[in-house]
Amino acid sequence: MRTAGRVVLGTALAGFIGVAGIGGYNLYTGVTGGSGPSVPDGAVTPAEVKETAREFLTAWADQNDLRAAAFTNDAQSAGTALSRYREDGRVEKVTLTASDADSATVPFRVKAEIVFGKTRSTWTYDSALTVVRGRTTGKPLVDWKPAVLHPKLTTGETLQTGMADDQPVRVLDRTGTVVKQGRYPSLDPVLNALRERYGAKSGGAARVEVAAVKADGTAGPTLHVVAKGRPGSLRTTLDQKVQRRAESAVGERAGASVVALKPSTGEILAVANSDKAEFNAALQGQTAPGSTFKIITAAALLESGKVTPAQRVPCPKTAAYAQGMTFHNVEDSENPSATFAEDFAASCNTAFVSLAGSLPDAGVAEEARAVFGIGLDWQVGVTTFDGSVPTEGGDGKAAAVIGQGTVQMNPLTMASVAATARTGAFKQPVLVPPSVDDRRIATSERALSPAAVQQLKGMMRLTATSGTARAAMAGLGGDVGAKTGSAEIDGQVKTNAWFTAYRDDVAAAAVVTAGGHGGDAAGPVVRQVLDAR
Repeated sequence: MRTAGRVVLGTALAGFIGVAGIGGYNLYTGVTGGSGPSVPDGAVTPAEVKETAREFLTAWADQNDLRAAAFTNDAQSAGTALSRYREDGRVEKVTLTASDADSATVPFRVKAEIVFGKTRSTWTYDSALTVVRGRTTGKPLVDWKPAVLHPKLTTGETLQTGMADDQPVRVLDRTGTVVKQGRYPSLDPVLNALRERYGAKSGGAARVEVAAVKADGTAGPTLHVVAKGRPGSLRTTLDQKVQRRAESAVGERAGASVVALKPSTGEILAVANSDKAEFNAALQGQTAPGSTFKIITAAALLESGKVTPAQRVPCPKTAAYAQGMTFHNVEDSENPSATFAEDFAASCNTAFVSLAGSLPDAGVAEEARAVFGIGLDWQVGVTTFDGSVPTEGGDGKAAAVIGQGTVQMNPLTMASVAATARTGAFKQPVLVPPSVDDRRIATSERALSPAAVQQLKGMMRLTATSGTARAAMAGLGGDVGAKTGSAEIDGQVKTNAWFTAYRDDVAAAAVVTAGGHGGDAAGPVVRQVLDAR
């Protein structure tokens, strides 16, 4: 229940005070009714200024909005504004202390008691009112304008007390250290998204403030802070050492994006893009992954028993599937006596196209979904695109086995593919631990068969040590494996460069738009990230 306020006037006005409140006597007809003397004209007198100010301020302090508004030259606007001052401003009580009048202007001090939930605050500020003679009635009236309520209010603005939109949240890395806004430019949009999504779950309290609100509802300047609020904390899986390397790596190449994660847990260690736009290509991009996708195709072929790493699978310059589209290798290379492992390491498109017929039309799509978790609606903690591998026949199927056509991926999904190849079991990537909001994490139907894991890892190691990834991976110790890719994009002269690899418990993938060869352009990006152990 609101408490009646009070009015205190300066010495020159004090003689005009009877009692503060709605019982004060009104000298003017038309407000309380009855008849009175003839209406004067000309400038308002000092006595009229004092009495009008007294009546207006007394009614305002008593929260009698209609009565206060009647002492203004715009009763409708004043009544609405005074009511919104109390209701929207959450003003429980107001004390008004007037100073001596300066001609027709009366300065006064406002002491407003604001209550918002369990929060209380005293807000003190200075304002002023001016008394003019009504143009139609001739009565002395307060010249109404929003600035009477607060000097910074303009026409159409009102006061509103509420929580600030920006919930204070400190985003922490995996060690509990704050990830500062602006330190990693390509990460800033991710931090903003995390604060927006998890602000209410971070244990903090939003700032409460009194703000000017424009007529269209948009917030104007903050006029008073009721409660400063306190920042909450949101721990993520980010590793700032890896993030620094990722940031540096993409900064050296236009159109580059990279993601790093832990194969054993799926925890995302770093996300970086050379393009600092709100759209996050590393997490949300949708584009053909080229030959990096052969990891999934090879897994499907190995598990089907149709081929082994040592089996001879010729690599001709060109190949056609079912008498349809003709496929070729990068720079029209060939190796008639190649094994399947060598085809993989050399990224031979024609060898894989020749094997497409040994898989059912849904074979690769099923392997991508059931084993590698592609397209399972990942709950990462921020918005992501989780890959798409449609089921197709004919030329579409042949294009899909080499990561072309309608297959759509991004660095996040390809880093996860490399991680699954290393461990044999899909771990959905996460940026925020699921315990924060009890969200359900995607799980694959099954793990990769133990035999296929060993065969696939052997082929990826061969690629890293003597295949198309050898230059980028040179000198890296530990358990390593890699795959390169060059994806042809319609209307684009140069191919997109792809590279995905793992080193022990870190997997990473990068794409460089129009970068050309994967090993040359995207490889160095991944190399820097893997070298950040």
